[in-house]
Amino acid sequence: MRKPVLAAILVLLAAVPTFTAQKPPKANEILAGGKSQATQQHKRVFLIFGASWCEDCHLLDTFLATPEIRAILDKFYVVTRITVAEENGGNPALNNPGGLELLAKFGGVGPGGVVDLPFISILDEKCKLIVNSNPVIKGIPQNGGIGYPAKPEEIDWFLTMLKKSSPALTVDDAQVVKNWLTKAANN
Repeated sequence: MRKPVLAAILVLLAAVPTFTAQKPPKANEILAGGKSQATQQHKRVFLIFGASWCEDCHLLDTFLATPEIRAILDKFYVVTRITVAEENGGNPALNNPGGLELLAKFGGVGPGGVVDLPFISILDEKCKLIVNSNPVIKGIPQNGGIGYPAKPEEIDWFLTMLKKSSPALTVDDAQVVKNWLTKAANN
């Protein structure tokens, strides 16, 4: 009686496809998908560079997934993510090939090759940079992105990014974003 059961299990196992680790998609393919969707929907590309080991990246993801924030951002943006710098967490296979090159192209690599994650670049429908998370203070660009906006000056820059890239952003929507970030920073 055991032989037929064992034979049936072996037949089932042989029928199950074997799964191999897939390589992550290339960064330019991800960006092309975001661009295509943004063009179709007449939106901007909200491009996030991040990593699985990055605590601030997880904070940003939580913020973006909050229903009231998601509803605001969905009006104006196609959120697109590219994974970079995974070698710092011991998982280089998670990197989207070409991600660091795109990060550099959009201003996310500072002096000495320093990368501050998460790094946000907001692009128009043609993937031309509108603004990124490198703040401009008194007209002077600063090196190093704000990451997850937690400090008052970081929150202010994040709101500047939204206003600059989406002129139709209402005062009420901007206030919802500011209140959420300020409350989270104070907890």
